[in-house]
Amino acid sequence: MGVEVVGIVGLIILIADIWAILNVIQSGASTGGKVLWILLILVLPIVGLLIWLVAGPRNRGVA
Repeated sequence: MGVEVVGIVGLIILIADIWAILNVIQSGASTGGKVLWILLILVLPIVGLLIWLVAGPRNRGVA
């Protein structure tokens, strides 16, 4: 892989992590739960994002 491809993949992961963090903040989870999810996403960007996609808090108020 060239430097350009690695940079693009990194940018995509960054955008996905920011999207996940914004969704966690808007969720109905408790404050402690939100903090733990955000820390997981920040500490383990790829794995944390995948875990959040599978088991993370959902915004139940949206139809």
